[in-house]
Amino acid sequence: MANGRNLRETYPFPALVGQDAMKLALILNIINPALGGVLIRGEKGTAKSTAVRGLAELLPEIKVVKGCRFSCDPDDPEGWCVECAAGANLEAATRKVRVVELPIGATEDRVLGTLDLEGALTEGRRRFEAGLLAAAHRGILYVDEVNLLDDHLVDVLLDAAAMGVNIVEREGISFSHRAKFTLVGTMNPEEGELRPQLLDRFGLCVKVEGLSDPAARREIVLRRMAFEVDPEGFSTRWRPAGRELTDRIGAARKALKLVEVPEEALGRAVDICLALGVDGHRGDLTVIKTALTLAAFEGRTGIEAEDVDRAAELALPHRVRRRPFQEVRFHVLDRLKEERKRARHTEP
Repeated sequence: MANGRNLRETYPFPALVGQDAMKLALILNIINPALGGVLIRGEKGTAKSTAVRGLAELLPEIKVVKGCRFSCDPDDPEGWCVECAAGANLEAATRKVRVVELPIGATEDRVLGTLDLEGALTEGRRRFEAGLLAAAHRGILYVDEVNLLDDHLVDVLLDAAAMGVNIVEREGISFSHRAKFTLVGTMNPEEGELRPQLLDRFGLCVKVEGLSDPAARREIVLRRMAFEVDPEGFSTRWRPAGRELTDRIGAARKALKLVEVPEEALGRAVDICLALGVDGHRGDLTVIKTALTLAAFEGRTGIEAEDVDRAAELALPHRVRRRPFQEVRFHVLDRLKEERKRARHTEP
């Protein structure tokens, strides 16, 4: 359709200009949801939601049990919900990965789901109305302006993302289902901050802002105008790049278990966290997980020093509270990079 915008077309992820840290953080979380999601901080109009939807379009379709409210995987009976486990002759179907958006005004019941207590008491059956977490299972949960949500609700989301299970309890009655999803939160710090305890629960954090390079801004305008004039044609031109990225993501997912963590990489991650004054141990673990995922994405079976440094820039900015991350990174990460360069030059 050359005239007018085709609402079914999504702006291609590979066509996004700049914002490399945001794109990398999203890709790494898609490869390895165990990273704990990504928090994107910055101003509006910097392609945050466009990037999330575009990346979802690149992901291969998933197999689901036909008609299942919880998107159960027909090849994973151990993870089936109670309805699928009790069923017979289940049919399989395929569909795209969902991007489920959580509205600002959502209630806890809308997010978690609700139990019909009256039906449970009178009929002895647990009737459960599925919420947004059920819809997001095996997909992406996108929370715009996460800093404006009630702290308790954010805590609940982070708990579900960490455990991969949603548990709803009411008056001694409980219901649980799988809720494995990639959590993406966005926020404008000018509108309020998240509590430090909640910030720390997000695996990665990146800052986005409008590009200052005139050529890059010009390219953004040209590409967007081309997309609006002919979305199908524009998407077709970027399809080869999209397929290449899809293949890389798929290969990285398979390679995750093959990547080794050498003692030097582990020591480097710990040293960086100590030097930056990172509290607790979640930062150390996330740096290593991120470095491991980076290595898999780049087709390597071992973590290198540069992987650890790049991982630290994604996993630690929101965990450094004594001084702003940008103030201390020069004294730690940049110094380590300089040492690595000197070591390369002195190698025989």
